[in-house]
Amino acid sequence: MNIKRAKQEILRTVRAYLAKDDAGEYRIPAVRQRPILLMGPPGVGKTQIMEQAARESGIALVAYTITHHTRQSAVGLPFIRQKVYGDKEFSVTEYTMSEIIASIYEKMEATGLREGILFIDEINCVSETLAPTMLQFLQCKTFGNQAVPAGWLIVAAGNPPEYNKSVHEFDIVTLDRVRRMDIEPDLGVWKEYARAARLHPAVLSYLELHPAHFYRVNADVEGTQFVTARGWEDLSNLLSSYEALGLEADEELVAQYLQHKEVAAEFAAYLALYRRYQDDYGVEDILNGTVKPAVYARLMNAAFDERLSLVGLVLAGLDARFAAHAQLQTVTDLCYAVLKDYTKALTAPADCSAHALYEPLLSAFEAETTQKTSANLLDKSTLAARREAAALLRSWGAALKAQRPSPDTAFTVVKAGFDQLNTRRMAAEDTADAALEFAFDFMTQGFANGQELVVFITELTLRPLAHTFITENGCDRYFALSRDLLLDSRRDTLRRELAAEQARFGQL
Repeated sequence: MNIKRAKQEILRTVRAYLAKDDAGEYRIPAVRQRPILLMGPPGVGKTQIMEQAARESGIALVAYTITHHTRQSAVGLPFIRQKVYGDKEFSVTEYTMSEIIASIYEKMEATGLREGILFIDEINCVSETLAPTMLQFLQCKTFGNQAVPAGWLIVAAGNPPEYNKSVHEFDIVTLDRVRRMDIEPDLGVWKEYARAARLHPAVLSYLELHPAHFYRVNADVEGTQFVTARGWEDLSNLLSSYEALGLEADEELVAQYLQHKEVAAEFAAYLALYRRYQDDYGVEDILNGTVKPAVYARLMNAAFDERLSLVGLVLAGLDARFAAHAQLQTVTDLCYAVLKDYTKALTAPADCSAHALYEPLLSAFEAETTQKTSANLLDKSTLAARREAAALLRSWGAALKAQRPSPDTAFTVVKAGFDQLNTRRMAAEDTADAALEFAFDFMTQGFANGQELVVFITELTLRPLAHTFITENGCDRYFALSRDLLLDSRRDTLRRELAAEQARFGQL
């Protein structure tokens, strides 16, 4: 299965394993809650989906790469305890709590979440001394003599033997106690994630042109050469950081992430061209509605990969504007919720100042952010929005403290700040809306009804930020072109079906 299906199964398993009956007991007792065993090549995204699954389920996550552990840290250290059996006293060996089990209790204390996922990576690559412990863990859900707490699911991951010489095969006794899922790389599924995570547009454009380079492992006389999904994502993050700092990435740097000579060389060459296209075509001019006539002239003779790269650059520029608007929209919604509670507090009888009524609401918002951050329940963009909202709320609280308004006039103080925020949000919306219209001007004039326009419309549909913005704010040309393309697609499908039927009858 692909990584998306695996994530769906994990989310369903979380719901099933944590469901309770009318008596408050888990419907599936812990002894029948089989651990999930994810088997797949390295860098395919097994760890990533665990973080997403825990966040979306609202539960905690404790993750360990077990190869970093010794038997002592996994099982605990032995100590001697005196016990009486019958009328005799004996010295008995017991064990301190496992570091891994202790981490679960620490996570529960830090986050307030009593349920979660314990994720153990590289479980079939442990040392000989730790292998029996891992088998016991999968079969009995214990480390040493300490059990995994109730309400915690076990998910383990490993690599098939062709990718790792240190792999230990599990016996049938162990495999009969787990739910095994075999994961295969899938570019289409990974692109869904990449769009949502806003990975570097050069990576997305390159893989659109060279899908066979997404995941490759080759062993030859020079050793093992490989490129993985993890490598593309990590390289993408570095490229974005380099661009923000005004630095350039060359082939030597690319090869540190894409450890396959052919792929690294080709992507480095493409990256250089991609940067040049960005300057030569003036992508910002396109999105500001000031396209130079020479741009259209160049498009007439451009190769398809160059034209497709330009589409990717335009989409990346739109994504940046959609993201800026989405961020301000989230900040506005968060601030509005706090101010709504503040309005209620101001109308209730109270003997304290307007600032004293405001301060607990701000403290509660900041405490909620801290708790959700500790529990890893916030993605990067949501966390950034909450931090910006907290900064604004603090500044409005400082204004209340300095001006000391009466409860009757206090709301006007914070509303002034909120109105400024809302003005910024509307300006970001107007900027994104104008850029979208200018992009359609360029795409329809430069590509007419070509395949590039189909790619543009399709990507607007598939990219979460673009889809959300268009759904909420509308775009007549998007809906009209989408409808036309859908009709064309249906016509093509019917033609193919008709041709197939005619061919079938011709054979009779």
